[in-house]
Amino acid sequence: MRAVVQRVDGARVVVAGETVGEIVGEGLCVLVGVTHDDTPEKAAQLARKLWSLRILQGEKSCSDNGSPLLVISQFTLYGDARKGRRPTWHAASPGPVAEPLVDEVVAQLRALGAQVETGRFGADMKVSLTNDGPFTVLLEV
Repeated sequence: MRAVVQRVDGARVVVAGETVGEIVGEGLCVLVGVTHDDTPEKAAQLARKLWSLRILQGEKSCSDNGSPLLVISQFTLYGDARKGRRPTWHAASPGPVAEPLVDEVVAQLRALGAQVETGRFGADMKVSLTNDGPFTVLLEV
């Protein structure tokens, strides 16, 4: 699993003109990609890492502050553009495999006590956010 994590001061996801997920104030916007060897155990590991990642103001984590997370599926994180100009998506898991694992990340975060908002899997999403810092990190588990 791969995640791009951004410290934000608010973020939201809109699908077909409707806001489907939104966090207000300090939190994390997390884009999650799934590859072929990912498992529910890796999803749980990613959730624990996200919950305790100390990248908020004052080197705090979401678990320290009770800050919310916006988790959005993003198969393009496994795009490969090393050859040519058109990326390939061979490393990205297909939707029927990836969706339950992204859902597992969300479920594990909620089980830890996190307030989690989400996008809509497979939808044409419009994501807007205010990157705070800017501060962006890449996580792989």
